[in-house]
Amino acid sequence: MKTFDLAIIGGGPGGYVAAIRAAKEGLNVALVEGRDLGGTCLNRGCIPSKTLLKHAEVIEEIKDSRTYGITVNDFSYSIEEMVNRKNKVVNQLKNGIKGLMKQNKITVFEGYGYVDDSKTVTVKTGNGSEKLQANNVILANGSKPFVPPLPGLDTVDYYTSDTIFDISEVPSHMVIVGGGVIGLEIACIFNSLDTKVEIVEMADRILPNEDPDAADYLAKEFANNGITTHTGSKITSFESDNGKTTVKMEKNGETKSIQTNSVLISVGRTPNLTGTEDLSVDFDGKFVKANRDMKTSIEGIYAVGDLIGGFQLAHAATDEGIKAVNHILGNSAKKESIIPRCVYTFPEIASVGLTEDQAKEAGYCVKAKKVDIAANGKAIAAGETSGFMKIIAEEKYGEILGVVMVGAHVTEMISQATSYMHLEGTVDEIESMVFPHPTISESLFEAGSAWLEKGIHFN
Repeated sequence: MKTFDLAIIGGGPGGYVAAIRAAKEGLNVALVEGRDLGGTCLNRGCIPSKTLLKHAEVIEEIKDSRTYGITVNDFSYSIEEMVNRKNKVVNQLKNGIKGLMKQNKITVFEGYGYVDDSKTVTVKTGNGSEKLQANNVILANGSKPFVPPLPGLDTVDYYTSDTIFDISEVPSHMVIVGGGVIGLEIACIFNSLDTKVEIVEMADRILPNEDPDAADYLAKEFANNGITTHTGSKITSFESDNGKTTVKMEKNGETKSIQTNSVLISVGRTPNLTGTEDLSVDFDGKFVKANRDMKTSIEGIYAVGDLIGGFQLAHAATDEGIKAVNHILGNSAKKESIIPRCVYTFPEIASVGLTEDQAKEAGYCVKAKKVDIAANGKAIAAGETSGFMKIIAEEKYGEILGVVMVGAHVTEMISQATSYMHLEGTVDEIESMVFPHPTISESLFEAGSAWLEKGIHFN
């Protein structure tokens, strides 16, 4: 039986990054992956969706080209070629990870890893099994789409985020069940492809876990662009007839039916517990319980990423994987990480820290200020005037508790706000910093100035 300093189960952003960091620190590392290196993020999530969103962005720019004095007569697109390009992007990145595994002398086992309390790992493949022993184990199993037991769903064909990015034909109509991040991004993709998209969400608004101002703004933008949202609505059944699906739902006691030729189930994700059956680790609900150093209840066994709940985000899993390795090396986490959140819709939403409601619920004396991007010079020049910047801060000292950004490219700007919060910055420090002009990021300065009641272009 081979012995390793560290065995990692799962080759997604939580697992493969931890493997590289551990190997660079001199540990002998084994990485066990049952499907594809890069995990869900690279193969069935973040990268496929962002690739196809870029295609949708190009289509939208062509449609709007007359605004810029450019006339594009007839144009066409091929969903087959779009998917092929997506696959090329995925394969390029996947081959890059394979190269990093080889470069850092990480032993990769292709199979599903089953772990017991003694930190023995059994790698199962279609051809048999192999055992290895580890001094430490990181569980980075990830998650899978949650498919609820909705009446009649088993009688119809439907997509999940695991399958939608390999679609071979653009549907004329799509019902998306779930108004969370994944469903809304996919809505933007297919709306640009001229699919009539209808979203059904049980909560009273889309993006129920994000700032209400941002969610409401996006809902209005969706309505303006032809995407229909049915909030506060509960799916009661699905029926299939001659290739058409009827989706029945209920809102405030009234029933409604939608006929469609495509259904996407996007109501969240559930942890992948395959391989943990012989572990006696503690759980927090359906998630493996881990502390700030990612330790489980069993000494030498750590858990990261979607397996432990919290922020089910690729960059959160990466951070947690590095924390686990650091603890194995004798370095505990000094403080909680500040995790930004991004929604790659049209327009984008990016946020970090607490929402205004969460800050109030936490007992802070809160002051919030929001300024529109519509008056920003760069935004007007680029024709990207949708959105706003919002700062949520503690009223007495101006400590930044949260920032919400809505608009073009804000997912590239949120790290600036994250840096302020990581360094326990205040609104005064935002207002005293020089921002380059013309940039959309200047609107963060405007929000800071307005919060301090020193606004230049905003009161």
